[in-house]
Amino acid sequence: MARRPTIKDIARQAGVSESAVSFALNGRPGVSQDTRARIRRVAEELGWQPNSAARALSGERSGAVGLVLARPAHTLGVESFFLQLVSGIQEVLAAARTALLFQVVEDIDAECAVYRRWWAERRVDGVLVVDPRTSDPRPALLEALALPAVTIGEALPQEGEGGGGTDPAAATPAVPSAARPAVLSSVLSSVRADDAGAMAQVLEHLYGLGHRRIVHVAGLPGLAHTVRRMESLRTEAGRRGLGPDQVRSVLTDYSDAEGAAATRRVLAEPEPPTALVYDNDVMAVAGSAVAAELGIPVPGRLSIVAWDDSALCRVTHPRLTALVRDTAGFGRLAAEELLAVLAGDPPGVRISERPRLEPRESTAPPSAHT
Repeated sequence: MARRPTIKDIARQAGVSESAVSFALNGRPGVSQDTRARIRRVAEELGWQPNSAARALSGERSGAVGLVLARPAHTLGVESFFLQLVSGIQEVLAAARTALLFQVVEDIDAECAVYRRWWAERRVDGVLVVDPRTSDPRPALLEALALPAVTIGEALPQEGEGGGGTDPAAATPAVPSAARPAVLSSVLSSVRADDAGAMAQVLEHLYGLGHRRIVHVAGLPGLAHTVRRMESLRTEAGRRGLGPDQVRSVLTDYSDAEGAAATRRVLAEPEPPTALVYDNDVMAVAGSAVAAELGIPVPGRLSIVAWDDSALCRVTHPRLTALVRDTAGFGRLAAEELLAVLAGDPPGVRISERPRLEPRESTAPPSAHT
């Protein structure tokens, strides 16, 4: 196994003392500019990298940030959202020469345990927190640890929130990412998403086509965005005079298997829905396959909408109407915010671009026979 180069190796090749190497590589005074440049050139030639554990023990930054996913592992391999999110995060971190420490755990308690361990071991300088919960122990824990964090996917406050609903044409516009209003937390920032406004677009589209029996195949219970989407669905349906017997949500684990099972159940009802809205692309494609198996034409007797657009939505026949958003950009915003806080900026709020609905061949007016 190749031996990692050390400060002693650099000193020997550069013809200087080990203390001079330490001064040069840590940006401290005590060596001339020419000597500093020579030492850094030799270090690069030898492939030297600072020891993150040693730097952490000395009180310096570790050069890494963490991301923990408390999701069923079998749902992650096929869902495009997290792949795109991580690609955006990694794009920003790589440019800043910051590592991403990634871990998948079974539940929120295990996630909190990881944060405590990383903090105690000084493994990360900060963390990116996904899937805000309706009852969430993580913000208080991160505050207590004084571990800088960015929560990805918090709610965007809506005009008239709490009663009156959201007008999709007049909902809160996206704020430029440069706008970083300070938050009260000493360590927690957030990147916010307009789930309610997105659901309003979906309901407006389907209602405008004439659909009056709509089922939302939602994701995991307890996730804040699941609740926001369900609440927005009820609000928008109520504004149009549609009751819970006409428009409702059913919960799943985001997997294709549960998406397909939920589709079978609702399509077997005496008065099945004429439109289905799925909380991710994988479930929407699975639902489309179930409809084909049952001999229910899409969109002739059933319209389908996917929450997140992906290549799957665009290659499925018929192509699926979907909410299009820059998920990688969502990740970039979060990583930029965390790096800004680590560089000394106060915690703040960034707002992601609102998803836009792209109608395709999977939605149409309901058949007169449905």
